[in-house]
Amino acid sequence: MDCRLYLKGLVLFVAMSWQQTGLAQENWRDTLTVLNRQIASQPWSTDLHLRKAAANLQLKQWEYAIEEYKEVLQHEPHNPAALFYRAYANTHLRRFDLARNDLNDLLILVPRHFEGRLSLAVVLQHLGRKQDALDQLNQTVEQHPDSAVAYAARANIERDMKHDDAALYDWQRAEELSPRDPTYVVSHVDLLLVLERRKEARRVLDAAVSRGIPKGMLLEWYEKCKR
Repeated sequence: MDCRLYLKGLVLFVAMSWQQTGLAQENWRDTLTVLNRQIASQPWSTDLHLRKAAANLQLKQWEYAIEEYKEVLQHEPHNPAALFYRAYANTHLRRFDLARNDLNDLLILVPRHFEGRLSLAVVLQHLGRKQDALDQLNQTVEQHPDSAVAYAARANIERDMKHDDAALYDWQRAEELSPRDPTYVVSHVDLLLVLERRKEARRVLDAAVSRGIPKGMLLEWYEKCKR
């Protein structure tokens, strides 16, 4: 598994894990129309503007969303949701410096914000600041030692930085914390195969099957162990 693809997926997971609301099953354009009417007819409501921005995000209207979050922050400079999602929108527009600024502000307000720190690590990687990204992920693991996602995120950047032993340890910890998730298994095995440690990779696969992961999901990786 390409660690860069994993990280792209992680950005989406991080943002959308906050974004799922009761509106998720509705037609977003109709929702936006309703929200615009409500905003026009009522006094200021932070909730309405955040919901409108959420609809903009769902429709990939990044600039409109950013303007909504800007307005929210003018009324409430320390609103965590506005800071987080404005960073998310700016990341999609590849405005990584702006995204970093908002995430830094968010983490000053909420130092243990799990999604915010993960997102900051990803943004820092986009900016080419791998060591700073690793430092953020070290803090994430310290703050959330029971999170498989935290270890997996750190393993990916460690692999990118050629810290192979550290990455192997973190994949193992991710597997221990989420033993039925095949994503961590194949990432662990992938690195072992790159390092030409096929017997060890096979043992990791066998252990995963013994934990209940269907062998059929891992057949590709069993084949790679034979090469």
